[in-house]
This record gives sequence, structure tokens and C-alpha cells, in this order.
Amino acid sequence: MTDPTITRPFRVLVHAFALTLALLAQPLAAQSPDGSAPVQTPAAATGAIEVDYTSWNTLATLAEAALENGVTSEDELNTIRAQIVDKRTLFQTVQANLQERIDNLRAQISALGPPPEEGQTEAPDVSDRRNELNEVLAAREAPLRAADEAFARAETIIRLIDRELRARQADALLTLGPTPLNPATWLDGLDALVTSARTIASEARSAYRDPAHYEEMISDLPITLGTLALAGLLLLRGRRWMESLTLRLLQNTSILRGRVVAAFFVSLSQLIVPLLGLILLATAIRLTRMTGPTILSITEALVPAGMAIFFARWLSLHIFPIIDDPRLNLNLSAADRRRARGISLIFGFLAGVEAIYAPIIAPQWLSASALASLTFPLVILCALTMIRFSRILRRHTPRKMIQEGLEVDASPFFDRMLRLGTRVLMLFGIISPILGAAGYIAAAAMLTYPPVKSLAVVALVMVLHRLVIAIYVTIVGESEDAAQGLVPALSGLVLSLLALIPLSLIWGARQTDLIELWTRFSEGTSLGGARISPASLIWFFVVFAIGYVVTRALQGALGTSVLPKTSLERGAQKALVSGIGYVGLTLAALTAFSVAGIDLSGLAIVAGALSVGVGFGLQNIVSNFVSGIILLIERPVSEGDWIEVGPTQGIVQRISVRSTMIETFDKSKVIVPNADLISGAVTNYTKSSRTGRVVMTVGVAYGTDTRKVEKILREIIEAEPVVVLDPAPGIDFLGFGADALEFRIRAVLRDVGMKVVVATEVNHKIAARFAEEGIEIPYAQRDIWLRNPEALGLSTKPPAPGPDPEDEPPATPPGTRPDRDTADSAAQSADDIDAPFREQQPQ
Repeated sequence: MTDPTITRPFRVLVHAFALTLALLAQPLAAQSPDGSAPVQTPAAATGAIEVDYTSWNTLATLAEAALENGVTSEDELNTIRAQIVDKRTLFQTVQANLQERIDNLRAQISALGPPPEEGQTEAPDVSDRRNELNEVLAAREAPLRAADEAFARAETIIRLIDRELRARQADALLTLGPTPLNPATWLDGLDALVTSARTIASEARSAYRDPAHYEEMISDLPITLGTLALAGLLLLRGRRWMESLTLRLLQNTSILRGRVVAAFFVSLSQLIVPLLGLILLATAIRLTRMTGPTILSITEALVPAGMAIFFARWLSLHIFPIIDDPRLNLNLSAADRRRARGISLIFGFLAGVEAIYAPIIAPQWLSASALASLTFPLVILCALTMIRFSRILRRHTPRKMIQEGLEVDASPFFDRMLRLGTRVLMLFGIISPILGAAGYIAAAAMLTYPPVKSLAVVALVMVLHRLVIAIYVTIVGESEDAAQGLVPALSGLVLSLLALIPLSLIWGARQTDLIELWTRFSEGTSLGGARISPASLIWFFVVFAIGYVVTRALQGALGTSVLPKTSLERGAQKALVSGIGYVGLTLAALTAFSVAGIDLSGLAIVAGALSVGVGFGLQNIVSNFVSGIILLIERPVSEGDWIEVGPTQGIVQRISVRSTMIETFDKSKVIVPNADLISGAVTNYTKSSRTGRVVMTVGVAYGTDTRKVEKILREIIEAEPVVVLDPAPGIDFLGFGADALEFRIRAVLRDVGMKVVVATEVNHKIAARFAEEGIEIPYAQRDIWLRNPEALGLSTKPPAPGPDPEDEPPATPPGTRPDRDTADSAAQSADDIDAPFREQQPQ
């Protein structure tokens, strides 16, 4: 016998070889027997798509007639709409195919140059080629016009069908039916329930009495009982086992990272295990063979109905956990969380009833009174549950956090949305029973079931957002700021946008509406003649991101590895790196536009029109931008320079295209527009070098040897290591002041940044040296005369011996004040003493 391990690979090789021969034989078979190319039809030669416009006109006429008669059912309208959507897609493909070929022909015609004017001629071969291309162009424009007309007609029909369906949906909500408060309607509802029960019993009885079904049921009885027992075990005990496992995992402190993520995926078993139980239960019902159309419909609805309850329980455990989680925005007490979990189960039960409602009573065949009497109790129960649930949510206490030493709300946006949601939920719970009692059953049901389903969607978004945060924190590490980072915020935004899809379906939007919206979105929009679609935008951002990364990498390599090894100064290096960044980003943007297929020529006119208005509104910004470019090119100011612009003086920290940041000597940041640096006067203390001059004044008492003072001051200033000796420091005898002989010290420093340090050190040395040499540093003296000491409560003791009365100054004339009071005189004396040692320091 042949070994199967050998024959299996051999068979695979044989099949692959045969397939290869078949593919190679296709081009050979396409040729004629004489080896020439086969004769092609015009459509095949041009690669055009053949369209049967006759069948299309028939379908379009049928759709227009169905819209006009007003009695076509919604199912028929949806079927017609689907067929027309397929035709529209075909027409759109034909348009794109033909338009591309026509554009190529027009480009060829344009390459021949403009046609000759009247009275002029052109070369015969060029003229013949132009005529030939024009004939082909005219032949291809006719199918394009037909496709355009068919596409426009299909668009119109689809729009009319959608409008008709929405109008019927609105009419159904506003239709007034019998009030369920009328006892006469109760009998109709009870009769509908009895009829459904009899139908189910009749189907089961008929299947049981069938000998073939009975024999199969008896033979499969062990399997049926085993399946039923396993289903009961999973439904009754499986969920509790999984819940306890999840709680133990959350309380396990030995797992430091990823505990929340692991607990979430383990909690999914709370859904998987009941789902398996429901599937086994439905299988067991089918194995009994006691089924009919109604029982089979109920069996099919059993799985989604049961999963609605288990899903509500699973969501409630995440939103209202048994153990309080401070990371959750919702802050309720343990009792309120327990009540909320119970109400969530009621919501799940109502959703399950809605899923199994139609198979049991077949509402499409019920009378309006029976439907009202059967729906209104569910509306009442759902409304009361919503009111109770909104009251519980109102007890939410905003969580607090410490920010900049103050206690603020941790999630103010969530708190505002929660307050708004509870009010809307309360409003729906009050209005829906009133509408149902008045006979608007459809409107009442619209205000009960969609809010409950919307709550489930919002809760699911919150759970998924928490999962994303947990995964992100697990990756980057546990930290307080990780959960508040950009990635969690963006993930919440993306999840919220995705939630709009199920919310739209819940509140009445049809799938065809969403598909139509996506089709419009995919087609893009025309802006200034340029077609912008999501695909082109994706390509644009991808290519631009690549260019951005390459530009930043090149800047980093030049700034840290290449330019520091050249002889360029630091300012020139910064300017070169910035220039490369601007050029690189510009090239990246242009390349992205080109790859995305966005034609910028169509936007030129729009940009030109907008530039006039933008120029007036943004002239200051443009002026600062141009000034920034000039600063980077001419470099009158570089980073690290000590400059003075108006009242601002400090070190240049950064030069951008719009403004320059200066750090003052008190460590504050000043943002100066670049236009001020170009148009105004700027003092740059360190433009060419770090050298600078320090100037100090010193006063000595009258009678001091001025030459000796000059010598001492020169020795002190020349002894400073930072002082430059060429040019030599200067000692100037300024003149005779009111209280002292005034001298000035002038010296050039190697580093002007040491100006304050040098001045302080020189002042200390002057004070010490003058004390050694016996040179007096004068200070101003003032005599204070009091005109009425007795009025001030001073002592009347005889004054101490003083100057001769003849030398006393004249009395102050009546009605005038002394030159200075006591406090001002003391302050002035202190200022005069410190005056010789003060120096103007950088601000």
C-alpha cells in the first residue's frame, strides 16, 4: 500500500502543476489559429464596461411607478432600492473608467498645441492627428453622457425612496390608535395571547403525534436530556462561578500589573458560558422534534433574549461594581450600586421580552387594540424603571482630585453629561406612559426601548474605554498621569464616534441610511475643483507623517552630530537646522498632496481669493512670520544672546517664526513679536563677543589725596581676574560734588555676564582698602530744626550747648514747611551714604 504521507504532497504538486498549465494556456487560447491576435469588439478593445440601458430603464420606470402609487410595501421598496443601488455603483464605475480615458485623450489633444486660428494652417500630419483624436473623443463622450444621465436618475430615485420610507416611519409614530385604558381592548389582547398559546400547543401536539418524530425523539432522548442538563448547569451556576473568579482576580494583590486587564477578559466568560448554555437549550428543544414554525421562531429568539439579560448583568457589574473602584467616574454608595444592578436586570428582561415578543404574538397580524393592550404594560414597566434608575444616578457624588493645591472635580464633563442624561431619562419616563395612554403606542414605545438600549451602548463605551486605559497603563507603567494622558483621551473620542453607529440604528435610522452616508463620505467632496475623499486624506496624512519623521530625524542628526563639528557659530547652526525643517515640511506637504492625488491647481483661485481677506486679518502674523525668517537668515540676534528690547532685557531662549522668547534676569519669560526685533532698536550685549564694560562711581571726603585714591582704585580694579588689561581700566576724577570728591572706574570684562559679581567684589575691596588707608567715605549731614517742640510734647529741658545764635539759620517764615521731615532726612542720609557704591545692574 502506498504511504499516505508520500501521496499527499505528490497530489498537491500535481494539482499545482495542472493549475499552472491552465493559466498559461489562457493567453494561447485567446489567439487565433494563425497566431494573430483575436478580433475584439469595440467594448473589449477599449476595456469599457457594457451596460444594458434597456433593463435599467425598465427598472427605473418600475421604481418611479411604485413611488407614485403610494401602496407599495416597505419591503418591496427596500428590494427595489437595493437593485437601484447596484445599478448606481455600475454607472459610477463606468463614469470613472470613461472619464479617465477622456482625460487622456484631452491631454493628447492639448499636447498638439492650440488649434490654428482663422486664416492660419498647421502641418497636415498634426491636423490629421487632431481630427482623429477629436473623433475618438466624441465617440467616447457619448457613453459618458449616458452614464451620467443614468447615474443622476438613480440618485434621484434612491433619494425619493429614502424620503418615502422616512415619511412612513414618521407617520407611524404620529398615528393615533385606540387607548389601552379602554377595557374593551383588554379582551383583544387576551385573545391574542390565548391564540398564540393554542398555536404553540397545537404545533407541539402535532409533532408529538407524528410517528416518525416520536421515534426520533425517543431515540435521541438520552442526548436531549444530557444537553438539557448541561444547559441548565451552565445557565444556573456557570455565571456565578465566573463572577467569583473575576472578583478573586481583582482582589489578588500579588498581581501588580495587568490585573484589571486580566479581570476584564476573565469576566467575558460571564457572557460566553451563558451563551453556550442558551445554545445547548435551543439545541435540546430542537432535539425533542416537538417543534413547528412558531416554536422554531421562539427557539431562534431564545438565544438573543437570554443574552440580553446576561449582558445587562455583565455591564452592571462593570458600571456598578460590588467593590467600589475609585478609578470609575461614577461614584455611588454600595446600596445604590446594588439597586442599580437590580434595575439593570429589569432592563435586560425588558430587552429580552422585546426580542421574543414578535415570534410569540406576531404583532404584524394583530389588531390595533390588541397591540395597544399588549404593549402598554411593557411601556409602563419600562417607564417606571427609567424613573427609578434616573433617581439613583442623581445621587452620584463627583469625585475630587488635587490640582495645583486646590480640590477640583476629577471629571467635570462626565458630571455634566450625567446630570443631563438623568433629566432626559426622567422626562422620557414621564412622557411615554402619557402618550401610550392617549393612544400613541408607537411613539410611547419609541421613548422607552431606545433609551434603554442607548444606556447599554453608553455603558459598553465606558467599559471599553476603561479597558483601553488599563491596557495603556499596563504598557507604560502604573502612574497617576497615565490614565489622564493623550492616548486615553483619544481612545474615548474614537469610541464615542463609533458609538454613533449603533445609536443611530437604535433611534430609527436604517442600515441603508448609514450605507448611503458612508457612500457619500467615501466619494469625498469637491473643493475648488479638487476632489477630496477619505482615501486621499489617509494617503496625505501617511505620506506627510513619513516626511515629518524624516525631516525631524535629519534635523536631529545635523544638530547633534554634523554641525557641532563645523566652524559655524551656534546661532548659524540653529538657523540652518530651522531652515532645513521648514524646507523639509514644505516638501513633505507637497509630496503628500501629489501622492494623494489632490490637484492644487484647482485650489489656486480659491486660495487667491481667500488670501486677500486673510492678508488683512492676519497681517500682523504674516509680518511676524517674515520677520522671523529675516532673523534666522541675517541673525542679528541668536539664541543665548543678552539683548535689550525696549523695557525688556534678558537672554534669548528661543527664536521661532512668529515670536522670540526672552528670559529676564528675574527668571520670567517674555514673548516679543519678531516684528519688534526688526523694526525697533535692539541692544545686543553679546553679539560679537562676551566682553563688556563695567562703570562704577566712588566718593571720598574733601581733603583726601586724589592721586592716592586714583592709585588705590587702579590697583583694585586691575587685580580682578575678569578685567581685561588691554585696553587698560580707566580711573576718572569726575569733579567736586556737594558732599564728596567723585571718582569713576571704567573697566572692560572678559565676560559681561560677570558684571554684577565684579562690581560687588570691587566694592568690598574698596571699603576694606579705604579703611586701611584712613580714607573717609563721606555721607551727607543735615540739621533738623523744630519750630514748635512744645506742641509735639517734647521735653522743655534747656538745650545742650550748640552753635552761636548768630550762626543760626533764619527762622522759617510762617505758613511754610521745613524742607524735610525726620523720616525723609534719615532716608536721604542713607541714600547718600550708599550712593558711591551703587551701580546700575541688568534688570
